[in-house]
Amino acid sequence: MADEHSGAPRGGHPDDERLFGPDAVRTLRVAFEEVTWLLGRGYPLRTAIRTAGDHHQLAARQRLALQRAACSDAQRASRLARCAPCSSLQGAEANIDGFNLIITLEVALAGGLLVRGPEGALRDLAGLRGSYAPIAETDAALDRIGDALSGAGAARARFLLDAAVPSSGRLRARILERLGGAPLSIEATLVPDPDRLLAGAAGVISSDSVVLDRCGRWVNLADEIVGARVPAARVVELVPREGDAGA
Repeated sequence: MADEHSGAPRGGHPDDERLFGPDAVRTLRVAFEEVTWLLGRGYPLRTAIRTAGDHHQLAARQRLALQRAACSDAQRASRLARCAPCSSLQGAEANIDGFNLIITLEVALAGGLLVRGPEGALRDLAGLRGSYAPIAETDAALDRIGDALSGAGAARARFLLDAAVPSSGRLRARILERLGGAPLSIEATLVPDPDRLLAGAAGVISSDSVVLDRCGRWVNLADEIVGARVPAARVVELVPREGDAGA
């Protein structure tokens, strides 16, 4: 059993109430529109974030939120065109960006902040890929993944884990142990470059921007799980949703 307190924290940042409160979110949405406009005209992401961030005097964590979710209108349209419902996994294989999905759900379960991008994908601000270790919420995250995949009728789930990330072997063992009884085939593999393997694949489950721009059909499973199984999750909507009073 892994040390449940060994992982870096996934919970909320002490400044999040101020940095992502209602007034701050209104400012962030304007800044996000500016970033989108700049990206659509060929500006590099770093330049777009710096320009909008300086204009609105954004804090580093707010800029990180913009950076994690930003894309051009063309990227958004392409991603949405290839986004398939969970029902598309029935009888099919799910190719899972392992750390991406699991950390996103750990953050949601631990009360950390998630931001939703314009294509609907959820991103965390934890920045743990280089320092990962399982935490108390890991099993709960895996249980929800297993329930969602089983409910969708998936025949097989293939978790791709970056071999260079610390504790990748421990997480692999945890996945196989926790989901071993699921009514579908579970595979967890350590690979040198998950992004490359996911590029061009179908049935991809990820919210990583690089993956979403290169893969075939993808499923927004993290959003489905958070919406249905983590009702108290803290999600910042960088693009107003229909019926949003702050729109």
